Amino acid sequence: MLSVNFIRQEKERVLRSLKIRNEANAEAKIENIFALDDERKRLQKALDDSRAELKKVSKTIGKLKREKKEEEAKKAQEATSNIKDKISELTESLSSTEDKLKEALLGMPNAAHADVPPGQSDEDNEVLQEWSADLPVLGDDAKPHWELMKEYRLVDQETGAKLSGAGFMLYEGKGARLQRALINFFLDEAEKAGYREHMPPLVVTEDTARATGQLPDKEGQMYYIANNTSSARLYLIPTAEVPLTNIYRDAILDEEDLPIRLAGHTPCFRREAGSYGADVKGLNRVHQFDKVEIVQIQHPERSYETLTEMCKHVEGLLQKLELPYRILRLCGGDLGFASALTYDFETYSAAQKRWLEVSSVSNFEEFQSNRLKLRFRPKGEKRKVLAHTLNGSALALPRILATLIENNQSPEGIRIPKALQPYTGFDLIKA
Repeated sequence: MLSVNFIRQEKERVLRSLKIRNEANAEAKIENIFALDDERKRLQKALDDSRAELKKVSKTIGKLKREKKEEEAKKAQEATSNIKDKISELTESLSSTEDKLKEALLGMPNAAHADVPPGQSDEDNEVLQEWSADLPVLGDDAKPHWELMKEYRLVDQETGAKLSGAGFMLYEGKGARLQRALINFFLDEAEKAGYREHMPPLVVTEDTARATGQLPDKEGQMYYIANNTSSARLYLIPTAEVPLTNIYRDAILDEEDLPIRLAGHTPCFRREAGSYGADVKGLNRVHQFDKVEIVQIQHPERSYETLTEMCKHVEGLLQKLELPYRILRLCGGDLGFASALTYDFETYSAAQKRWLEVSSVSNFEEFQSNRLKLRFRPKGEKRKVLAHTLNGSALALPRILATLIENNQSPEGIRIPKALQPYTGFDLIKA
């Protein structure tokens, strides 16, 4: 969440951000926040003044009673009744204004970094780097992954749908083992890079989801369950970023603690909008999938160096898996609500002849930290500063598995990249 002070100090940046995100009435939204903040300050001052006046009159009443001036004391008591009524009205008005201001701030997306280009959709994202070698070319008899996973009995889409509905998969045999191999490979690589592994809960409270920006922005995409002990909802996590980052909610760190590197594998649950065609066939878009997430909490002065470092980590994973990839910088129209700058990684599906997104790496700057109340003390100082948070998919499994089996199909079977063979225990999947 952006603070009012940040919006005032960085008004031009925030205004540009809203415009390149294609937000309607950008200037009016900012001015509404300023007006609500001004009204909040006015009401707070009036309330403070009234409380001070009540305190002063109360002291006067005590003094008059000690002096046996009962008539004057009675008049002063009548005045306190009017002041109390005023305090009650001001308190109610202040609370209402604060609620409106909070709601307006919660609905304000992060301020995009200056490097974020304008654009309407993912078609306007900038391709920064693309696989330098020739893209793999398969024969005319090459099959897309949804046919391969049936032929080789890797993933049973029909039974998954029978068990849980469309968009849920049943991995089996070497498909399940390949899934497990990818997870272990990604976790081991994260550990080598200095990330501490965690196994977080798969359900989170509304406060937890709100603190990282999923609520209210992504509420329609999140699965939730009713909490039997209260009216509050519990949400199934859309990414391990949510519980991992919230570990440090309400934390005050020392500068020496930074950076903090967290990693975790979890299933992820997303109620994505349904559509038809090859874009959503097989593993291209599912409602439950596994993902290894990396998260960093960093000093603001070093967060963009860290963003580059995290991108290099994801790039290294794709290189070790021998998958062709490209890196894109997201435009304003495709930028996530909480992100200041995001790089997407896509792998090339030779059978589908298209690029598939497999990772997003983002710097949220202080947007999440402000909601989390995640601060640190600079070395030798007493003041507290908001940390920066970053996260990245390293990696999401469905489309990795899809491109891996598509690109490595051969007359003999599906070849396994060398980096994965120690984890699978086999180098070829045969029908």
